[in-house]
Amino acid sequence: MASFEVILISTDGTMEEIVKSIGVLGAGTWGMALARMLCNSGHDVTVWSALGAEIDNLQTTRIHPNLPYMEIPEKMKFTKDIEEVCVDKDVLLFAVPSVFVRSTARSAAPYISESQIIVDVAKGIEPDTLFTMTQIIEDELVKSGKDKNNLNLVALSGPTHAEEVAKDLPTTIVSACEKADIAEQVQDIFMNSCMRVYTNTDVLGVELCGALKNVIALAAGIAVGIGYGDNAKAALITRGMAEITRLGTAMGCNSSTFYGLAGMGDLIVTATSVHSRNNKAGRLIGEGMKPSDAIKEVGMVVEGINALPAAKTLAEKYNVEMPIINAIDSVINYGQSPIEAVASLMQRGKKNE
Repeated sequence: MASFEVILISTDGTMEEIVKSIGVLGAGTWGMALARMLCNSGHDVTVWSALGAEIDNLQTTRIHPNLPYMEIPEKMKFTKDIEEVCVDKDVLLFAVPSVFVRSTARSAAPYISESQIIVDVAKGIEPDTLFTMTQIIEDELVKSGKDKNNLNLVALSGPTHAEEVAKDLPTTIVSACEKADIAEQVQDIFMNSCMRVYTNTDVLGVELCGALKNVIALAAGIAVGIGYGDNAKAALITRGMAEITRLGTAMGCNSSTFYGLAGMGDLIVTATSVHSRNNKAGRLIGEGMKPSDAIKEVGMVVEGINALPAAKTLAEKYNVEMPIINAIDSVINYGQSPIEAVASLMQRGKKNE
């Protein structure tokens, strides 16, 4: 396994020590890979899960069942108490699946202070409110009496498979916050010789990329499952990003965000990697498996399927043409065969790129 050294460099180029108390909400593969990395960087890390048996297993075995090669540091702490993981922490890392972000934020809200930095790594859009993950967390914190203007909410997103971060392989990610100084603080905390962190103030753009690239990754996987080649996959990736960019710019996002790490970078890794659950689910569907059975076979949350309703609603709301996302929706939710969906895409009217 590769090893890394902590990079602690201030804005003026001098070395400085940064040691933070960090609470991690969620003990899935991504949350645990980041928790281990942060712990090895010298931070004081406590991990919480709503699943008591999961905490018991991790605490006893020091092994995550889906990352069996990853060594969990002995100094990493675990808790079943959501108050304990939140109180007196400099940073709270939300690493639960997107469908559980709201319920987790609601449970944690009484124990969160306005001075804390809240970092979300889940990717998705809530179908009924059309809120991104940081917007959901903000909504619950405001409902609990927090001042919206004092909250420090960060979206941490990019081409980052947990399986590789767990092995200390070189990885890049984006720390996005409307408050540039908070984005830079998160950059300092998460950066080391194996994790390079960039900052961005276009939070909405970063979060849209993180949610919608999963849908395009489903499409790429379906194409592979059908038996199509690299040409089809490349077309889906590039035209899929064109769709996401159209929507994002219509919503007021910065177009450059979509061609950076959080956009094209994350789409490439999700649409091509063997580690991608969205890609795997798509491949199984392309091979003829029903979407519900494909989800069971993958064994983890397939965020692209969860993001489809919001993607469709946003496209309609902002009057943006998104034919690939419409085609995937027809396959997943309306039973159209993947081959018919591809045919409908290929036979659309002529366009100028």
